[in-house]
Amino acid sequence: MSADAFVHPDEIRSMFSGAMSDMYRAEVPQYGTLMELVSDINQERLAADPVLRDGLVRSDDLDRIDLERHGAIRLGEPEELFNMRRLFAVMGMHPVGYYDLSVAGVPVHSTAFRPIDDDALRRNPFRVFTSLLRLELIEDAQLRTEAEAILAKREIFTPDALKLIYLAEKNGGLDRVQAEQFVAEALETFRWHSDATVSLETYQKLHDAHRLIADVVCFKGPHINHLTPRTLDIDAVQRAMPERGISPKAIVEGPPSRKCPILLRQTSFKALEEQVYFVGSNPKGTAGTHTARFGEIEQRGIALTAEGRRLYDTLLASVRHAVQVSAGGSNARDYETELAERFAAFPDDYETLRVEKLAFFRYSVTDAGRDAAGKVDRDVSVNELVDQGYLHADPIIYEDFLPVSAAGIFQSNLGSDEQKNYAEQSNQDVFEKCLGASVADELALYAAHQQASIDQAFETLGIRKNVA
Repeated sequence: MSADAFVHPDEIRSMFSGAMSDMYRAEVPQYGTLMELVSDINQERLAADPVLRDGLVRSDDLDRIDLERHGAIRLGEPEELFNMRRLFAVMGMHPVGYYDLSVAGVPVHSTAFRPIDDDALRRNPFRVFTSLLRLELIEDAQLRTEAEAILAKREIFTPDALKLIYLAEKNGGLDRVQAEQFVAEALETFRWHSDATVSLETYQKLHDAHRLIADVVCFKGPHINHLTPRTLDIDAVQRAMPERGISPKAIVEGPPSRKCPILLRQTSFKALEEQVYFVGSNPKGTAGTHTARFGEIEQRGIALTAEGRRLYDTLLASVRHAVQVSAGGSNARDYETELAERFAAFPDDYETLRVEKLAFFRYSVTDAGRDAAGKVDRDVSVNELVDQGYLHADPIIYEDFLPVSAAGIFQSNLGSDEQKNYAEQSNQDVFEKCLGASVADELALYAAHQQASIDQAFETLGIRKNVA
């Protein structure tokens, strides 16, 4: 079959993310309310800040805002992770980054499946934060064996989904009919099921070990536990959520509010308590409840370089230490005040971030630069071209996640602040073996995007390639 007959992976990804959004809206009505709130605030923000709008237009990122979603799932077995990688590959999504959440008291390690090139990100930057349960962190050996046996019995992919994944790999793509069938079959993996696969007694034992373990082990598959829209003003969303009947978590995870947003800020509403039926003597099962699915909102800022990340991590760790050693560390106002004060040490203007190489930028030629094409000094630097008005420098959006923030969201939506102290540390080699592939280095991807923009700019200006 000709490659022209295949549906582009970007289009399959858009088909799938749209179908998932429709499914989740039907399952969790508050998600629809959240979407309306985010849309309203985004429009207000764009109308009030023409500089922000112009920058998004210049970088061709404006249209993606309304499309943008990220989901999150939790897997139980290495084989599930291996096949999930194959499923996402059909949609042009690749594993980027390794996140160890066990150090924050959550017994999983994770990656993010997402598009990796600029054009694909502009078309639809759909991401799925995907975690694999670390069964070795269950201290009770008998319970660990029981959990392994439960997971071994389930199959989270439909036979037709696996067949279509195989065809895509074999043939190099899917035609229109196959792509539509693939989306329908793949969606079944992420659907909510109110029937548990275990008894209430088993559920409770796993729940007592860790709420997240029960969520992963006791159900037919990795139900999508949140689907997150992107806002341009997360503080406005946080303030407005109660007005729409939504109760937000106490603090926004990540860096503080800034003139120049960095990395990722996240908030959410509390997870829903949903009725489920556990295996029992009654044909319908034993009625009970489970808490897992919640609403989340994110605001994305500029991607930081390795040096910028070191500064961010140092400041964040100092905040958490300071609040922890204060009076219990439970006051959200104390945390936010400490956060703002300590992050005053992090430059809050794009020019300083750029010149000090704390963040990544995408460069493009200005009208003045086009007029000067072919006349520019061949030994000029990127900084000099920006100073001369020949280049724009626009923020490269952070496309990935933050382990501490992810753990904070997980914990706040498990219904408690429970913390477990796990002796195990990160094990990327084991994770990649389960995945069947290496995870991409997100910093290398941002550096490549920045360098590609510099190369293109220098070509347009008619001068040799250069490095800032």
